[in-house]
Amino acid sequence: MLEQAGFHNGTAFREVVREHQRGVYAFALHLTGNHHDAEDLSQDVFIQAHRTLASFRGDGSLRSWLLRITVNTFVSGRRKKSLTMVQPRDLFDHEVASDQAGPEQDAQATAIRLEVERALEDLSPQERAAFALRFHSDLPVREVAEAMGVADGTVKSLLFRAVQKLRRQLGHLVADLT
Repeated sequence: MLEQAGFHNGTAFREVVREHQRGVYAFALHLTGNHHDAEDLSQDVFIQAHRTLASFRGDGSLRSWLLRITVNTFVSGRRKKSLTMVQPRDLFDHEVASDQAGPEQDAQATAIRLEVERALEDLSPQERAAFALRFHSDLPVREVAEAMGVADGTVKSLLFRAVQKLRRQLGHLVADLT
């Protein structure tokens, strides 16, 4: 399929990288939580994609295939080494604009952000990937399942467990805001 689309040559693959590198990096950043690990993960994804071009059947989108490689590379990397998974501040950004915030609001926003980051660290790599794909990348369950290489029901279960864990750990924050 890829050979029919011209992906067997280096120029076409470079175009694929150019077209998808920002999206892969952004997703990798949400999984790893830091720039350095996200860059490493993104690079590993494109190396793996190049090595496994023949496995892309064209059943789904190229984007979904790359997201699946990202998830698989992240999960296998988490098993091999301990990456620090701190959620980027823009997913749960509780900061008040600096011109409106005083020291007390800044301290409170920092405390909330750290608590959210700790709660996200408690998710399994699979739960975190499903959560990031669904709520950060705004993908429907079917595309999350495709990207993760699992059934829709598995994604729903992962999301349910992730949300339940986050509610247990962060429920008091919602109560404090009301």
